[in-house]
Amino acid sequence: MLLKSSKFVVAAIGAGVLATSVQASDLAGTLKKINESGSISLGVRETSVPFNYQDDKQDFHGYSLDLCMKVVEQVRKSLARPDIKVILTPTTAATRIPLLANGTTDMQCDGASNTAERQKQVAFSPTVFITGNRLLAKKTSNINKLDDMQGKPIVSMSGTTNIRQISQLNVERKLGMTVATATEHSEAFLLVETGRAVAYAQDDIHSAALIASSKNPEAYAISQESLSVDPYGLMLRRDDPQFKAAVDTAITDVFRSGEIEKIYSKWFLSPIPPKGINLNWPISDYLRAAIANPTDSPDPAHYFALVNKAGSPSK
Repeated sequence: MLLKSSKFVVAAIGAGVLATSVQASDLAGTLKKINESGSISLGVRETSVPFNYQDDKQDFHGYSLDLCMKVVEQVRKSLARPDIKVILTPTTAATRIPLLANGTTDMQCDGASNTAERQKQVAFSPTVFITGNRLLAKKTSNINKLDDMQGKPIVSMSGTTNIRQISQLNVERKLGMTVATATEHSEAFLLVETGRAVAYAQDDIHSAALIASSKNPEAYAISQESLSVDPYGLMLRRDDPQFKAAVDTAITDVFRSGEIEKIYSKWFLSPIPPKGINLNWPISDYLRAAIANPTDSPDPAHYFALVNKAGSPSK
C-alpha cells in the first residue's frame, strides 16, 4: 500500500504537479503554514555525523541537511516565495517526532530510519540512505555478533529503532544484557570508551563516523553481524499531500539529475568538517537501486527485491 502511494506521488511529479507556483488560496497543511509565516523550520541534530551535525563554530552541516535545502528550494519555487527563511531547530532522537507533530518543525533533517511503526506517526521522503544495526566495541572486547554480548552492558540511543530491537532481542535470546540509554551518539560512545558499556548498538554508518572521529580509531571495530536493513528518509508530517509532493519532487529531481552522486561523495567519500575525516563509505547497491527506483517503503524486503532485480548486492 505504501509502495503504491509512493509510485502515485512520483507519477504525479512526472506529470508536472508542483512544476508551477501554487495559488495561495489552494494551499493547505505545511505549505500554507510556511507561506503564512514566511519561514520553514528544519529539525537538526548536533552530533549525527555525517547526516546533520554542528561544527566547532556551532554551524550545522550534513548530507541530510543538504537534501533538506533542496526541498527548501522546491518550496520557494512552488510558492513563488524566494524570501522564505530557514529556521534550524535543534532536536534529539527522542524529541524529533513530537516536535514535528506539534508544528515546531516542518521537516526533520537527520538520519531517521523509515519503519512501518514510524509511518503511523510521520511520513517520509523517498529513501536517501540505507544502513544496518550493528555493534560498535573495542577490538579487545572481541564482539562480532550480538550473542557475544551475553551478560554484558550495552548502550543504545533513546527514541531509536536500535534500542527497540536490542531490548527485544535481549529478551528473546535471554542474553541478560544491561541496556543503558543515551540521548546522543557522543554520549553513547563515551560509555564504550570509558568501559561503562561494552558495545554501542547503532546504525553502522553512525558508528563508522564515531570511530573515525575518535582519539584512537584503531582501537574500535564494528561487528560483522548486521541485525537489520534500515532505509533512511527525511521525516515530515503525515496526511499532508501537498508538502509530501514538494518533498518527493525535490528528492527525485536530485536523483534523476545525478546530483545525488556529488552530494553523496561530498559527505561519505571526502574529508568533512571540522576535522577533515573521510568515512570512505561507498554507495551501496541497495541505495543505488533506491535512487533508480524512488520509494518511501519501510519494508527491507522491497530493497532486497530492487537489488535482486538489478543484480547481486555488494558485501
